[in-house]
Amino acid sequence: MKIRLPFLAIAVLFALGASAPIASAAPRPPNVILILMDDLGQRDLGCYGSKFYRTPHIDRMAKDGMLFTDAYAACPVCSPTRASIMTGKYPARLHLTDWLPGRGDKPEQKLNRPVINQQLALEEETIAEVLKRAGYVTGHIGKWHLGGPGFEPEKQGFDSNVAGDVTGTPASYFAPFKGKGRDGTERFMPGLEKSEPGEYLTDRLTTEAEKFIEANKSKPFFLYFAHFAVHIPLKAKADVIAKYPVIADKPGTQTNVVYAAMVESMDDSVGRVLKKLDDLKLSENTLVIFTSDNGGLCTLEGAATPATINAPLREGKGFLYEGGIREPLLVKWTGVVRPGTTNSTPVCSIDFFPTILEAAGAPSTASARTQNPKAETVLGAPIDGVSLMPLLKGTGQLKPRALYWHYPHYSNQGGKPGAAIREGEWKLIEFYENGRWELYNVGKSVSESANLIEKEPAIAAKLGKKLDDWRIATGAQMMMPNPDFVPNPQADDGSITLPAKWAEVHGATLRYEPMPHKNTLGFWTQPTDWAEWEFTVTKPGAFIVEPLQGCGKGNGGSEVEFTVAGQTLTMTVEDTGHFQNFKPREIGTVNIVKPGRYTLAVKPKTKAKAAVMDLRQVTLKPAK
Repeated sequence: MKIRLPFLAIAVLFALGASAPIASAAPRPPNVILILMDDLGQRDLGCYGSKFYRTPHIDRMAKDGMLFTDAYAACPVCSPTRASIMTGKYPARLHLTDWLPGRGDKPEQKLNRPVINQQLALEEETIAEVLKRAGYVTGHIGKWHLGGPGFEPEKQGFDSNVAGDVTGTPASYFAPFKGKGRDGTERFMPGLEKSEPGEYLTDRLTTEAEKFIEANKSKPFFLYFAHFAVHIPLKAKADVIAKYPVIADKPGTQTNVVYAAMVESMDDSVGRVLKKLDDLKLSENTLVIFTSDNGGLCTLEGAATPATINAPLREGKGFLYEGGIREPLLVKWTGVVRPGTTNSTPVCSIDFFPTILEAAGAPSTASARTQNPKAETVLGAPIDGVSLMPLLKGTGQLKPRALYWHYPHYSNQGGKPGAAIREGEWKLIEFYENGRWELYNVGKSVSESANLIEKEPAIAAKLGKKLDDWRIATGAQMMMPNPDFVPNPQADDGSITLPAKWAEVHGATLRYEPMPHKNTLGFWTQPTDWAEWEFTVTKPGAFIVEPLQGCGKGNGGSEVEFTVAGQTLTMTVEDTGHFQNFKPREIGTVNIVKPGRYTLAVKPKTKAKAAVMDLRQVTLKPAK
């Protein structure tokens, strides 16, 4: 028997139903595009202060989103930073601490590198794997450099891959995109077998990115867009190069026109990606992150280098100073990130993993910690990064923490093996060859010109202890003495050259400055600072000591002692008109009677003016 309701009751129920919320599908999670540049320095962008390079699209992105002033890469070279992005873990924990396959050990090095993993382990859970499990389409375009066959992007959670393989440099920046691999076999870059004559790699990869976005506009996607630019070899489009003025006689400034053209093409790429999102009405539901894998190349390494200058940041790629690890970081997410905001919180590439997962609402097998000091784990190892979502949404700050670096390698750019920690405004660098510490307040001075180790020993000790504890906790691999170490060997002609880069410095401010127009021991502002070299004698005899010395106008007159084999020679520093105007000086003869290892020490007796001198090298020449 059917039950009939009174008309009034039916009307009431209908009204209630009409006013009740109708169940709807869950909102679509945001798309994520992570744009990673290669070797781009923080100061290479207009929004970070460059006056030479042209980056209008990236500068616009900064105005439309959040700019981080104190963002860092997890390593001063590429592969380790890329591994940290994929996993949220420090490279030390992954035992992947150098570019792959890495720089081999050499006789002039005191220490040998540890044996590192030659790929990102398949057991590690990547951003792509987590997002794919959560229903995302995942695409990789550009540089991979985290392993060869069996460890390529498709094995690490990516549905598609264009150009990513074992190599760290492109086969070619211009079509056809092919070259010889490490085994000598010529091959195309994956997915770029067909190309238009003269096509430029940065442009072509951007076209592939546009295709990926278009093809997946109706579903959530993650695009890891890792450009090869602006890595050497420096190659750019001729018409773009011609737009930049050739500036001569300005060493130490951004003047490289080829690099400038590469930066402009990179900027055009970012503009095209953002426009594609606008055209498809995807901007409001897409998190876009723009960053780099390490600092800009500021030393000689191939043709047309140095590529850039990172000033006021010190040094660049391959060094643990700010120029080697401080990165541009821009985040645009319309409707979530307030436009035109600047954030000075120290953050790191390890933070992208938990940030992206939280934004996507995608749980990992063991969620990355956000503000929980007891880090949950993936495969028993902690996630080191923290989510930046409180900063992006403007809902809070991150809990205070330290950031760490571990680089047990000699870099191609001249950087020495070491480690670093930043906590608050303080940064400590430890060098592995001799245990030397340098302490800087990078909150007050990003140039790291004032080593405060003698003024703040308690702060240094505290940071040193934390750094030591962190190395133990992460299982960081350490270096071992090199049994084949031959310091500064004697040449066939009997001479011995002691270059500035191999000097061991003592004191507060004296340092090696690697940029090619300097390539010197400089900042010799403290008369108590000194330097020494070890060298190897196979043919003993009498040697003329010849320093290659520079001194600024009006700054001559300091007295300096050169001591070797118990013999001391004194030199009065000569004014050469400029600290980087180097002049050879024969200052006397010393006798070395036996083969073996010796030490040459250079110590000031007096400092006449602002600085003692600059010293590019010392040569011991056989006396005729």
